[in-house]
Amino acid sequence: MPNLGRYDDPPSWDEIIKYFRGSELQNYFVKMTEADIKAVIKPQYVDNLPRAIKGPVQKVGDLLKLRIKDKGEEYNEMLIKDLQLYDVLEREISKLSGGELQRFAIAMACVQSADIYMFDEPSSYLDVKQRLKAAHMIRSLLAPTVYVIAVEHDLSVLDYLSDFVCIIYGVPSVYGVVTMPSSVREGINIFLDGHIPSENIRFREDSLQFRLADSLIDNLKIDDGNAQFTYPEMTKTQGDFKLTVEAGDFNDSEILVLMGENGTGKTTLIKLLAGVSKSDKNETEQLSLNVSMKPQKIAPRFPGTVRQLFFKKIRGAFLNPQFQTDVVKPLKIDNIIDNEVQTLSGGELQRVAIILSLGVVAQIYLIDEPSAYLDSEQRVICAKVIRRFVLHNKKTAFVVEHDFIMATYLADRVIVFEGTPAKAATAKTPESLVTGCNRFLKSLNVTFRRDPSSFRPRINKLGSQMDQEQKSSGNYFFLEGTI
Repeated sequence: MPNLGRYDDPPSWDEIIKYFRGSELQNYFVKMTEADIKAVIKPQYVDNLPRAIKGPVQKVGDLLKLRIKDKGEEYNEMLIKDLQLYDVLEREISKLSGGELQRFAIAMACVQSADIYMFDEPSSYLDVKQRLKAAHMIRSLLAPTVYVIAVEHDLSVLDYLSDFVCIIYGVPSVYGVVTMPSSVREGINIFLDGHIPSENIRFREDSLQFRLADSLIDNLKIDDGNAQFTYPEMTKTQGDFKLTVEAGDFNDSEILVLMGENGTGKTTLIKLLAGVSKSDKNETEQLSLNVSMKPQKIAPRFPGTVRQLFFKKIRGAFLNPQFQTDVVKPLKIDNIIDNEVQTLSGGELQRVAIILSLGVVAQIYLIDEPSAYLDSEQRVICAKVIRRFVLHNKKTAFVVEHDFIMATYLADRVIVFEGTPAKAATAKTPESLVTGCNRFLKSLNVTFRRDPSSFRPRINKLGSQMDQEQKSSGNYFFLEGTI
């Protein structure tokens, strides 16, 4: 219950209701006191679900059936189909991956009848297609007497999911301030700008603008100072899955983003390029260049502090003033520099891993899901850090990223993965940002437009006029004034 700022002397419910008299919160709190309101929460850390669900019923299908009485068998079948749970119905929740646990948690929340649904970070572990399916399912819960509240760091999913946006700013672990609700477009643009006009408050020094990088590659190729490199056509078979890689090329000062569904071999290609994994022809030197890799999963095994880890692994770079300015300081490591590595949270570990990978002297940087565990602001900063580092040092980066806004901010060109997840997929040759995004979004049946003020990609609501117009013209990734 709210304490109205009286930490030592918390108010009674009567005082709280009187304080909010005349607002919508008055009716809400009255219903709470009368136990006339039911809330369902999808927790943030789905990894903890296997430990939290106790009892004899442990299989996904059986757990969903326990809730069928709320909305019926037909709704349950639709949930299972849209959230791709058919293959895991007979599996125990302790055997589920992160993405499977996330989709199961969303299904368990949606299948119940409630007055308020709360979803805490519903897109974690999911690829772009799964994120949009989950967002569509969450929006389907809306009704005249139903509230849906979501906490989300992927701004494109937030755009698709929301009708109104509240921004929360402040100092982590110290205080937070919640703004009044804004329209989705206005709220996200205010967040990106870092300034709230109605309150004349700036909560972030730098604003983020999205630019069109499509013409950048042509300029790079014209410049004789930029060397061009190639990698060969490859195949890689892992059990029942086969990845076919089309031959491609890349340049200095270039970022290539890998786009595709989960299970189509993006991480496999990263490992092939790094020489960690061999192709079917047993080729071990796919790239005759120094490579630094940030893996998808980060296991904190180092028995020491963050500072000791940096001094052991990247001493030269860490002591370099330019590296400190471009990478370390923007990622705000100072407050955890003397913490034990094994006690760090997911977001702290991610920032440490990004610094470690960029601190290695290499020509090519392979970065797998840099936005995982990071909040919206950290993603913005992380994208700017990676981009600045690659361009200033004339390096090349291959990035796997499911946050579509971050991916399009980073990308000079994209490598699209097509095929059937976990069965067979093809990594296409690198292509321009517009062409590659068009190919990828067409496979998802989703269209994006550019915001006229911030230039960020905005997702079109399915079936909207803009959505239909762009699909009929074949422009799934539409850039105002460029197509």
